[in-house]
Amino acid sequence: MTDSNKTRVLLALWALGGTKQEVKRTEVTDKVKRKKQSAKDYQKYLKELETVGAIAITTQKRLELVFLTDKGVEMLGEGLKNPDFEFEGTIVGTWAANALLRWIGEVESSVNSAPAPQTQNGKSLNNAIASYKEFEQFALEVYDNLNRDYNFNNLVPIYRIRREIGDRVSRKQFSEWLLEMQAEDIFQLEGGSVEDSAADKIEDSITTELDGLRCYASKLQN
Repeated sequence: MTDSNKTRVLLALWALGGTKQEVKRTEVTDKVKRKKQSAKDYQKYLKELETVGAIAITTQKRLELVFLTDKGVEMLGEGLKNPDFEFEGTIVGTWAANALLRWIGEVESSVNSAPAPQTQNGKSLNNAIASYKEFEQFALEVYDNLNRDYNFNNLVPIYRIRREIGDRVSRKQFSEWLLEMQAEDIFQLEGGSVEDSAADKIEDSITTELDGLRCYASKLQN
C-alpha cells in the first residue's frame, strides 16, 4: 500500500500546517507510524515525495524540516479521492479523522467559491509561485536544467534563471528570494558581466547597493 502510505504522510504534513511553515520530520513520522513501526519505515516515502516535488526537505542544525508544496497538496487531493486509498488497521487517535474533516471543510468547499482565474497581459497567474520554499525548489531545478543542457560549468547566468521562471514571480520577489538563497549558502551570486554585455541581460541580472552587479549563480550545496 505504498501509495496509501504516501497519502497518509501528505495528510499528516498538511494537518500539521506544512503548507505555511516547515515541520519537523519527526512530528510527521510520529503521526503516521503505527504499532511495531519506526520512523525509518517512512524514510523511503519521504524521499520519493521529495523526488517528485511534493515536499521540500531542508536541514537546519542537524534537524530535518519538511514543507508541503503546491504539488504535494494536489497529490494529497488526488490520493484521498483514489478509490484504493484506505487506512490500514485502526486509525491511531483521532488526528486522521479530524484532518479529513478539515480537508473537506477547507479545501473541497473552496472549489465552489474559487474566484475566476486571474490574468496579466493575457497570461494566467494560477501558476504563480507563492512561497520562498517553492521558489527555492523551482530555482534549483531551473539551475540544474540550464547547467546541464547548456554546459555552463556550474556558473549559470542569472538572467537565464529569471527568464525561465518568468511571470511565476515578480521581478522584485525574484531578486529578493535569490539573494535569500545566497544568504542561506545555497547559491553564490558572482560578479562580472554577461557574455555580450547586452543591456536587457544585465537588467535581468541582479544589482545590489553593497555588492553591485551580479550576473551568475553557482550552487554551493550538492
